[in-house]
Amino acid sequence: MYRFAIVWVGCLFVSPLLLGNQQGSTPKIDPAKFLTQPLIPGIYTADPSAHVFNGRIFVYPSHDIDAGVPADDLGSHFAMRDYHVFSTDAVGGHVTDHGVALDIKNVPWAGRQMWAPDAAEKNGKYYLYFPAKDKQDVFRIGAAVADKPSGPFTPQASPIKGSFSIDPAVFKDSDGKYYMYFGGIWGGQLQRWKTGSYATDDTQPAKDQPALSAKVARLGDDMVSFAEAPKDVVLLDESGKPLLSGDNGRRFFEASWVHKYNGTYYFSYSTGDTHFIMYGTGKSPYGPFTVKGKILEPVLGWTNHHSIVEFKGKWYLFYHDAQLSGGQTHLRNIKVTELKYRADGSIETIDAYFQ
Repeated sequence: MYRFAIVWVGCLFVSPLLLGNQQGSTPKIDPAKFLTQPLIPGIYTADPSAHVFNGRIFVYPSHDIDAGVPADDLGSHFAMRDYHVFSTDAVGGHVTDHGVALDIKNVPWAGRQMWAPDAAEKNGKYYLYFPAKDKQDVFRIGAAVADKPSGPFTPQASPIKGSFSIDPAVFKDSDGKYYMYFGGIWGGQLQRWKTGSYATDDTQPAKDQPALSAKVARLGDDMVSFAEAPKDVVLLDESGKPLLSGDNGRRFFEASWVHKYNGTYYFSYSTGDTHFIMYGTGKSPYGPFTVKGKILEPVLGWTNHHSIVEFKGKWYLFYHDAQLSGGQTHLRNIKVTELKYRADGSIETIDAYFQ
């Protein structure tokens, strides 16, 4: 195991001059410009899913590598092959790298690209949920089980039946039920499932039509199956109408996350090509969710992916940017900053750069 010091201050914003920097030497970036600093300086990490287990924060991120794969709009250059688990007992304290928790070579059904994972606990068992392309290059969601939150995790022989696309996020409600949210358009293949079956057609709905929705399914008692067919997570505008496909400043792209605050369900997500983390609120884990505002402004890099967790009486936003690599979008690093609510339950927008 390795231990790293967290230099914790807060968050960041996008530098247009660096967004296209995929190859070549790493530009010099002044760390003082960033509201927060990377939690893990030793390896590239992204898509942090944070949970509190046994009084510690455990973070389950993607593990970015430079695989030498040319970049494209389908994200082929995001060619991750394993997962590390990290933990800390204090925001601002030390972070422990627990090493490789799951490797793609040990997943019987997986072919390539282990993207953003999540984790959950039930009855002393820990579950890692992860997307990967199967042998036919179709994204599915797998599950793996461990006796400790740090792993190592033993994968199931097959992906979760009825699962597809990417970015699983598991929410435990106050009644003890667990729900998985998932989906991502473009390279995440969600648009290929709009008829209910996989197709190679990558077309999106017309701009004046309802946008594609994330999916939600309640997990079975075994935690490695769906108890029901996935349903749409409908996002509504202020007038109560579904967000349209052309509303790419607010419509869902990827990176679902759900948390509960003062009895209200918060569904947050990335808008992808407009680089925001947005959120909506609802009265049920199924939604619908009325979009209320923006949590995080664009960060250095292209992708934006987050999680939200309460720890020792405060709320925190975990996210990533590409500070360590100088803006190379497939080589990212995770960060954390405090999340604050207003008196009416709305969330204060975070700017990831100092202005």
